[in-house]
Amino acid sequence: MRGYYAGKQDIQARLRRIEGQVRGIQRMVESDEYCIDILTQITAASNALKKVAVGLLDDHIRHCVVNDTEKGKDMVAEATAAIERLVKS
Repeated sequence: MRGYYAGKQDIQARLRRIEGQVRGIQRMVESDEYCIDILTQITAASNALKKVAVGLLDDHIRHCVVNDTEKGKDMVAEATAAIERLVKS
């Protein structure tokens, strides 16, 4: 079982809200809304995705890394690489 399973419904709800935000951004572009307003909404959606990612990373460390769920893998190196990808974005 993956670490995020207990919070899976919460994660799915967050992703559906983000999906709605992105669809709203599409409508804003179609309606020729003000550029800064569109950029503000893009930033909000991006930050929401980052929050989901950080939550998944937290679950990964607390469950997968601590319990060594993937035998034969360097779980700490894998988590570190995931953190590096988040920091770069």
